[in-house]
Amino acid sequence: MAERGVVLSLDEGTTGATAVAVGLDGRIRGKGYAEIAQHYPQPGWVEHDAEEIWAAVQRTALDALEAAGAAPRDVRAVGITNQRETLVVWDRKTLKPLTRAIVWQDRRTAAECTRLREAGHEDRVRQVTGLVLDPYFTATKLAWVLKHVGGATDAAVGTVDSWLVARLSAGRDHITDASNASRTLLFDIESGAWSDEMAALFGVPLANLPEVRDSSGEISRTDAAAFGGIDAPVGGIAGDQQAALFGQACLAVGMAKNTYGTGSFVLMQTGADRVHSASGMLTTVAWRRAGRLSYALEGAIFITGAALQWLRDGLGVIASSAEAGPIAASVPDSGGVFVVPAFVGLGAPHWDPYARGTIVGLTRGSGRAQLVRAAVEAMAYQTRDVVEAMEHDTGRPLSELRVDGGAAVMDVLCQFQADLLGIPVRRPLQTETTALGAAFLAGLGAGVWNDADLVDLWKIDSEFEPRMSRDQADSLQAEWRRAVDRSRGWALTDNQSL
Repeated sequence: MAERGVVLSLDEGTTGATAVAVGLDGRIRGKGYAEIAQHYPQPGWVEHDAEEIWAAVQRTALDALEAAGAAPRDVRAVGITNQRETLVVWDRKTLKPLTRAIVWQDRRTAAECTRLREAGHEDRVRQVTGLVLDPYFTATKLAWVLKHVGGATDAAVGTVDSWLVARLSAGRDHITDASNASRTLLFDIESGAWSDEMAALFGVPLANLPEVRDSSGEISRTDAAAFGGIDAPVGGIAGDQQAALFGQACLAVGMAKNTYGTGSFVLMQTGADRVHSASGMLTTVAWRRAGRLSYALEGAIFITGAALQWLRDGLGVIASSAEAGPIAASVPDSGGVFVVPAFVGLGAPHWDPYARGTIVGLTRGSGRAQLVRAAVEAMAYQTRDVVEAMEHDTGRPLSELRVDGGAAVMDVLCQFQADLLGIPVRRPLQTETTALGAAFLAGLGAGVWNDADLVDLWKIDSEFEPRMSRDQADSLQAEWRRAVDRSRGWALTDNQSL
């Protein structure tokens, strides 16, 4: 490979598209970013414009190459990582979306999930898919589209990775990888194939779904005319959280990472062992390589970084998300204020789509700094709830937590997280681990790197050791859980369902 060769990673997230050009040494050489507009047509509905997503991916890819001093011909492989569960529906011939993408945060199918749960399907769904009946996942979104969008029965459907591959390949390939397929409620994670049983349960045809391929290898290839002159293999695909697990080099059983993004997602590597959770965790496919599935336990927290966006855009408490860290660090604690950011319900371990955002503990002494600190601390409290559930499921205490994502740059968050968990929190030198994971998968698939290289490519930046006593940490967590109980007291009645 030429020295200037790069692996191009396309990271299409919930709030924006990021592209990074990764050099042969595993370091990010260039980056591009574009924000994605959020659409809220009704309460509880969250949508994206799929054409805007594609335009943002194209633009950021070229920006990343330019920043790296690289040209389209220098791209040796392309990796894709994406917001998961989000549904895109498009015309197979024209590649035009039939409707806006329905985002993973969308709650419009909460009532349908409740109906299926009350009909007694929850246990079987968990057994086959590793997931719970929640509007978070793709199947009920697809069922809704088939009922309400004209032409959908003959359309191509898929998660965002499938949409991007369709556009990158000029419509040639309709595919997904096993990690994204495992987030749909339609994939049998034991057999590694689409489930006829689940398709029948949700009333969706398997013929609309993409072909499932490995997460690394010869997956697809870009069409130069469709993708800015880039003609390269698509060597890696993974859902964003699985990509972050890979990018954090959590390859040994028992290793775990947390990504603090729009939401937060804790994943623990379980290898070939498919752990059945009794604590509200999800069992998910981490990745599939050479036809072999690797699994992970996952705790999906719906709102963490998005709470800071709410403080910025909804309340005007902060001018930018970057202010949150310094403001939170300006006070020693939250002054007894707790923010439960259940704006779209609660994810793991509660799985309550009807919970609502709550602020408790306000006094006349509560001010801007205490409110911001409480929103930051909520990220750590929710993470501890998930970590304790994972430890219960596996019988394996966590020895460290590797962290990444935009909010991980805040020392105040990382230190508080270490204090609550009582274990070291380690932040890597390169915090764009989601994009790096996709790049590593692509580079492995294209022969740029081998497995032994991955551990060497991961470098630590900062380590946070716990300073708080266990009694104090436990007392704070107990207060947090009382605040969560308050948020769940706002459950909607059946005739008020979203």
